[in-house]
Amino acid sequence: MSMGLQLDTHVVADTPQRRRHWTPLRIALTVLGALIGLSVLRVATGENDIASSGAVAAAIGLAVPIGLAGLGGLWSERAGVVNIGLEGMMILGCWGSAAFALSWGPWAGLIGGILMGLVGGAVHAVATVYFGVDHVVSGVALNLIGPGAAKYLAARTWPQLQGVQSPQLPELPKITVPGLSDGLRSLEGTHLFLVSDIAGLLAGLVTDLSMVTVIAIGLVVASWWVLWQTPFGLRLRSCGESPAAAETLGVDVYRYKYAGVLISGALAGLAGSYLTLVAANMFRDGQTGGRGYIGLAALIFGNWRPGSLASGALMFGYFDAIQLRGNAIHGVLLAAGVALVALGTAALLRRRRGRQAEVLPALLATSALALGWYAASDSAPTAVRLFIGFSGAALLLGSTIVAFLTRREMLHLPAGFPGALAMAAFGLLVTCWYASSESVPSQLTGAAPYVATLLVLALASQNLRMPAADGLIYRKGETH
Repeated sequence: MSMGLQLDTHVVADTPQRRRHWTPLRIALTVLGALIGLSVLRVATGENDIASSGAVAAAIGLAVPIGLAGLGGLWSERAGVVNIGLEGMMILGCWGSAAFALSWGPWAGLIGGILMGLVGGAVHAVATVYFGVDHVVSGVALNLIGPGAAKYLAARTWPQLQGVQSPQLPELPKITVPGLSDGLRSLEGTHLFLVSDIAGLLAGLVTDLSMVTVIAIGLVVASWWVLWQTPFGLRLRSCGESPAAAETLGVDVYRYKYAGVLISGALAGLAGSYLTLVAANMFRDGQTGGRGYIGLAALIFGNWRPGSLASGALMFGYFDAIQLRGNAIHGVLLAAGVALVALGTAALLRRRRGRQAEVLPALLATSALALGWYAASDSAPTAVRLFIGFSGAALLLGSTIVAFLTRREMLHLPAGFPGALAMAAFGLLVTCWYASSESVPSQLTGAAPYVATLLVLALASQNLRMPAADGLIYRKGETH
């Protein structure tokens, strides 16, 4: 017993990393930094739609269903149940909201979507928790059954309409702050550095804001509070980390797993309600468009945390929003390249103290970034810009390899060093792509959520931590 206690104390004492807390000041500084970055990008590229109120409003609208689906996945996976079936639950919510809204009004439609999502969640919960079906198999089955069931129900509910669709649905109320909205739009039109960008952001938040968006923001905050600040959330998360240990402490593991999956289904159904009642004002076949899968990508991108998940959903929604606004998406390539190099440089500088040799590749990454900015100049021929950009990338990689092989103190670098280096190099390549092109293929824009998730998995996988027992089949009493 004493040996076990000593071992546990040793493990806790040697934990190298502490989780950083997002204080209000840190959040404010992060938002301000993002706005400054958008302002610089807008001025550098000349694309005013990058930070316009229309782009902000569209990004929020497109992010809500993704964020709600990801939030549903968060509740399920924190309870230890992988929910691949979010897409199927969302389409059930789409039909439920349309059917209820036509009969009893838009608010009833919102409830109807949640109830149909609950039905999908109940099916998944019974299959995985009670019968012990593989979680992925059950989720895939839901994704196959959900669209078919919704199509059948729609054909039976509205047989008079051609195709699988519903009549126009009543709208939910929207919020616009009179006076403030017009004033902010006027200030946005001045195109002043940072000032107009802040005005555009605020104008997008106070103009035609759906009530479901307000509810979604509240649900993100409520999910964080319930899961991390209440006994209920602690017990639910313990079922996702170590259900056997939770059971020995008297936690009803089955009940909390059921609760997590049912809440997951309800949130996915609410996401479907948003698509039907807010985004389109009607139901139609294939309405979800893969947003359930993008919600899962946002969940992984956000490291199974509500705030980071919401940030990922906003980023994915922003990509979708600006691809419809001229050539603004092309300017985002430059932002992506700069961000990747900056993150890689920061990761290189954030290594252990005393390893000053790592400053060398960090400085080279910064120098290469400057070369990338020069390569973006329209005054230079394309061949010259490409040569300068790729020379910067080669200089970064070559000098870092030399430093790695010649400096003794760099022979024991932590696992994050290769990822940080690869991130910086990839950012340089993206910057060169921006310099040598004038547009971005629409297919790539649609795949942006998956590309971003793959980059996170490839370059920052050591920082990701899913619940330890996520996806494992648990049988009651198996520890006895």
